Amino acid sequence: MKIKKPVLICIVGATAIGKTALAIKIAEAFSTEIISADSRQFYQEMEIGTAVPSTEELSAAKHHFIQNKSIFEAYSVGDFEREVIALLEHLFEKHQVVVLVGGSGLYVDAVTNGLDNFPKIDTSVRKRLKEEYTENGIGFIQKELEEVDVETFNKIDINNPQRVIRALEIFRGSKKKYSSFLQKNAEKRNFDTLFIGLTADREIIYDRINRRVDFMIENGLIEEAQNLYKHKELNALQTVGYRELFQFFDGTISKEEAISEIKKNTRRFAKRQSTWFRKNEAINWYNYNTNPKEIITQIKAKNTL
Repeated sequence: MKIKKPVLICIVGATAIGKTALAIKIAEAFSTEIISADSRQFYQEMEIGTAVPSTEELSAAKHHFIQNKSIFEAYSVGDFEREVIALLEHLFEKHQVVVLVGGSGLYVDAVTNGLDNFPKIDTSVRKRLKEEYTENGIGFIQKELEEVDVETFNKIDINNPQRVIRALEIFRGSKKKYSSFLQKNAEKRNFDTLFIGLTADREIIYDRINRRVDFMIENGLIEEAQNLYKHKELNALQTVGYRELFQFFDGTISKEEAISEIKKNTRRFAKRQSTWFRKNEAINWYNYNTNPKEIITQIKAKNTL
């Protein structure tokens, strides 16, 4: 008799679409726990700008990988993969189902499929790229990436210099595109994976993003970013919501411009998220306002859970 594998239910989709609320409903239905795959929510010092679940949401179901790291710690997607796989071994001893939720596609893929095998690159390549970025600005390295690897350019957060530098580092050091190393076979896992995706018309997503940013500003995002300003060079802070406010604190743009840029860059981020997840044919897509009970019923039917 074949032993039934445990199931990892992955809730994915664009930012602000309602993934957290659905994950909690599913976790409650299966009396299980939630693992966050939102790479921005790992950090203790970043709460408002990363839309960390509320106290009520965190108490509704046990969450893991929420504010469990510091911005001063070196932490990579490889570290995340290893820690989550170890945690899943423990959780699956207690639960037939565990929920993974987040919009960081690379982190979701790392858990479900394993990481891609990138070559080792001489450290001098990264050093030189950092010098070029400091001397010429982000536009300079963005332009090169678009010319040499447009697929990666269209997929990553091109406003994050660390992401752009990493992609160019691989290209310059190996003479092969970063995207060419993303075609490996999936790692074999001791669990099955069920993908649930939330979607909505672009106008709806953009409206939800704009309202979320306004909510963050009203609830202290500017003050939170001000407290982190002295650490603005840290990799963890090279992200939407903080980077724009740092420019405001630098005096290069106004507060109103910073807020407008946060909204614009978050919308761009949501578009890249959608592009990433749309390539995964295993995702079962639902409209963002689908009744969670309907989704849960279909999950149970699919997996006889």
